[in-house]
Amino acid sequence: MKKIILTALFVLGIFICMLDTTILNVSLPNIGEHLNVGLDSLSWALNIYLILFASLTIPLTRIAEIVGVHKSFLFGVLLFGLGSIISACSSGLSVLLMGRAIQSIGASVIFPLSMTLGIGLVSIEKRTGMIALLGITQGLAAAIGPVVGGIVTQFMGWRWIFLINVPLTILMILVGVTNLNVRNEVQYKQAMDIWGAVLIMITLAALSLGMMQGRVWGWTSLQIIGCFLIGSVGFLLFILIEYRSKNPMIPLALFLNRNFTVSSLIIILSNLFLVATTVILPTYFTNIEGFNTLHSSFLVSPISLAILIFSPISGFLEKYISAKWLLLLGFTIMFCGYSWLSYGALTNQTYAISAGFAIGMGYGTVTGPILIIAAGNLKGKLLVASQSVTGVLRQIGSMLAVAIFVTGLYGNLTVARNQSKSYAQNQIIKTNLPVEQQKKLLSRINKHMDSTQFVKSDLYYVPEMLKQPIQNVEKKTHLLLRKAFESLYLTSIPFILFAGLISLLIKNKKIDLK
Repeated sequence: MKKIILTALFVLGIFICMLDTTILNVSLPNIGEHLNVGLDSLSWALNIYLILFASLTIPLTRIAEIVGVHKSFLFGVLLFGLGSIISACSSGLSVLLMGRAIQSIGASVIFPLSMTLGIGLVSIEKRTGMIALLGITQGLAAAIGPVVGGIVTQFMGWRWIFLINVPLTILMILVGVTNLNVRNEVQYKQAMDIWGAVLIMITLAALSLGMMQGRVWGWTSLQIIGCFLIGSVGFLLFILIEYRSKNPMIPLALFLNRNFTVSSLIIILSNLFLVATTVILPTYFTNIEGFNTLHSSFLVSPISLAILIFSPISGFLEKYISAKWLLLLGFTIMFCGYSWLSYGALTNQTYAISAGFAIGMGYGTVTGPILIIAAGNLKGKLLVASQSVTGVLRQIGSMLAVAIFVTGLYGNLTVARNQSKSYAQNQIIKTNLPVEQQKKLLSRINKHMDSTQFVKSDLYYVPEMLKQPIQNVEKKTHLLLRKAFESLYLTSIPFILFAGLISLLIKNKKIDLK
């Protein structure tokens, strides 16, 4: 019974950490309205969580091993709850960012220790099942974040996005205090790889900051070039330090394992393609189709449902079907979903839901067995280290998705709006209105097109001679804006095929986690 309780505790720990990586996505406009903050500034509420989560996970895991993993786990839960309370009570951006930072530090402790302690609960023979369960939880929680965020924001208000964590963290602390070996746990006294810890934090923080802020600061700006330069140099120095270290922060031997290396790349790519749909699709439904937050959240919820269904099925089938064929199947299904989004699915809600379900199905087929494959024949410290590394890789995939897809989307939308303005000018010229009236009308149309959300005009009071030209312009604009999203998914298709081909590099070996 105690193992079941602790398993639930660690699953819940992973769930809340991963949920908060995406739960704010669809709620940012609502938060910005209440705090009177622009979206570019408010995006730091997302960025700071992801950046700290990615850069602190590995060093804090090593510190936890020295201090005591059970104590550290509970301390992480306490920090996460405290950060949630501060975020919920914030009256301005600075307090919200402070709360999110504290949340992220807590998550950086909770997440890797939940993986390590969860795997340690079961016998060697049952480890694959536990790894699959914890891995499925990661993917599912990240996928349902926007759905939960939309529902909670619509019915309870945005502050409850954070407040729902409070009773969960209290429950986790109570369960942990009564079931974890806090007082007499074994502490692993070992030399701390200080330089390795500093360099991995600098590397991941700099690269994360560059990816998240590239669109805002400009990809060729000195700040972004500096971020990537610092990240690159930090990474090279980190490799040199780890190669010579007797107790490295990340054992480089991990990457001598072919399955782990290939799986690492697949984890990044699969999360990139998942987040690209769970973030970009709600934006389309809200800003182009004009649906409210709740409606948009429900339209992407089939993605989460498909992951929930197919992740455990794929994890089970991994015992009977070659891992590489399962992964190839998953990416092939994602390819079909992306292809449909590229050619017509966005014209119909049912089609869009079906395409999203296919993407969730493909991701579920990949994420079910991927952590088992990554663990492969790893043992002891390598097995423990692999869980922290794969957790960081998921965050890198999410950040790459935001960096690549949001930047691409803004570029596509800018082109679409410029084309719409040219079309509008031609339509207004055909009306033969006086030049001054044409200029005023075009000015209003251009201002309307530059707004974040596309809303069709109320033509009730518009003169009859202008109704048809305005309808033509809005119809054309809607078409061009939709194609801006479609071309984004179309561009992604070759990379999904590339990910499928990489899957074929997985070596078929019997999983042995002794």
